[in-house]
This record gives sequence, C-alpha cells and structure tokens, in this order.
Amino acid sequence: MTLVVVTGGAGFIGSHLATELVELGYEVRVLDNLITGREGNLRHIRRKLTFIRGDVADDDLCCRVLDGARYVYHLAALGSVPRSLRDPLASNKANVTGTLSVLWAARQMGVERVVFSSSSSVYGPQAALPQQPLANLKPASPYAVTKLAGEHYMRVFHEAFGLETVSLRFFNVFGPRQDPNSPYAAVIPSFIRSLIFDQPGQIEGDGNQSRDFTYVEDCVQACLKAMSAPDVAGKAYNVAYAQSTTINELYGLICQLLDKHIEAVHVEPRPGDMKQSLADIGATVAELGYKPRYNVGSGLEQAIPWYLEFAKRWPAHH
Repeated sequence: MTLVVVTGGAGFIGSHLATELVELGYEVRVLDNLITGREGNLRHIRRKLTFIRGDVADDDLCCRVLDGARYVYHLAALGSVPRSLRDPLASNKANVTGTLSVLWAARQMGVERVVFSSSSSVYGPQAALPQQPLANLKPASPYAVTKLAGEHYMRVFHEAFGLETVSLRFFNVFGPRQDPNSPYAAVIPSFIRSLIFDQPGQIEGDGNQSRDFTYVEDCVQACLKAMSAPDVAGKAYNVAYAQSTTINELYGLICQLLDKHIEAVHVEPRPGDMKQSLADIGATVAELGYKPRYNVGSGLEQAIPWYLEFAKRWPAHH
C-alpha cells in the first residue's frame, strides 16, 4: 500500500484531500498542529488514517512522519494576509521554516515527490491579467512572501537534490469545512454566516475587486494530478477557473442561493489586498491534465448546505 503524508491534513483543504486519498485506497498519515486545523474535520475517516499532532518546523518529527512515504502533500501553513501583517514572524516560521523542514526530511527519507500548496497571493498587484505562471511576481504581504519563498525552496530542492517537487498556486479556495468563525475567515464563509443570521455581509472597499474563486474539490483534483503527472518537477501551476467574480457579484449570488434580501455594508479596504485576480490555467490543463468540474455557482450550491447544517451549532452573534 502506497503511503502518502498530508501535512496540514486536518485543515480545510487538507481534510478534503485526505478523504479522497483514503477513498482511493492509499495509506494516509496526517501531520497537523491543530492551530488552524481541527481533528473533527477528519472524524469521518479517523479510523482509516494515522493522525500525528505536531509541527512541521520540528525536523526530527518530520523525518519520523515521512519515513516510508512515497508522496508528500505539504499543505501545513499559517494562512491569511491580515494575520501575517499582524505577526510576520509566526507566518515565516510556519510557512518558510516549516516548508524547508518538510523538504529536508523528504530528501533524507527518499520521498519520490512533494506537492506544495502555494497561493495566488505570490502575484501581488499585477498589471497584466490573467496571471501567468511565469509572470514577474511582486508579493504584497508577509504571507505572500512566505509562499513565494516556499516555491523557491521547492524548485531549488528539485534542481540541487533531484527531489521531484510541484507547487500549486491555489486561487481563493472555498467549500465545506472552511471555518466561518475564525477572525481570519475568508469572504465566502463570512458572507454565508452573516446572511444565515440575517445580518448584512461586510464588503471591504467598493466591492469591485475581483477574485478567481475555486471550489475545494477542484483543488483536490489538481493535487491528485500533480502527484503523478510526468515532466512537471520544479514547476508551479495555477489552480483556478480562469473566471473572475467581483465581491459585489459574489455577495449577490450568495443572497440569491440563501433567498435573503439584505444589503451589504461597505467598510474600509484591507491593506495588502489585490484589486484583481484572474488565473491563466492553460499550463495546468495541458501539463497536469486538470479539468475543473465546478464554477463559482455550482461550488456554492455544494457548499451552502454544509453551512446551513453547521450553523445549528454556532452562536448567533458575531
């Protein structure tokens, strides 16, 4: 049985990936420190995998966890641009030192390939859209810098040590199990949460900023393709839909799906925020064989029932 390690496997994207790997018959080992992940995200597959609570920045632990693994998905990270502006040292330790630690362990343990979850934030405020994988990158926040540093480490470990590595730049991922209660909640869960409780969503700035929102199952698909695609080592790929949705359009769509008629409240724009985001996924389709199965609308239709179910356990105040 092929052993696959998922760092950050109790997190939002990691738990979906771990679920799919278990269903495909892999032996799965999850490493997560539970700072942003939740063991509850793995409850439905808990007996079918090995869960280790610990930190990716712990070199010895990484070696033990990766021992015998053929593939590693490195998703463990401290997410969020605002969090990184508040505490850049913590973001750097988790995302840069942690990534180096995983790569070093992977090399020592004879791992075949490491797939890394990078972020569209590495592009920064790009003049040219759509964002091309080989564009001039100008990260605009400490978080974005940590992700780009991770990509550079991935490429260097391939070039210097022959370790196969692939970086996936996820664009605004959403779906079930994305935490709406965190102070760093992403825009979709925070809109859904507000509207479920008949409160107006908060839009930062004029709401004309756009994003290439990507449903989590398509990110999982890209991860699986990145594990086995030939001739992709050392490269970075965009994972998105090549479709742009403004925050105002997104809010309208969620209102429609929840059958709510509540005007949004506009607040100050966020520092370090990109105005526009739109991915070029040509190379991802051609080289990884990625074929998106969802779009923003169909993804939201999948996600909203989960939020309605879990809203029963939330406190009704913000």
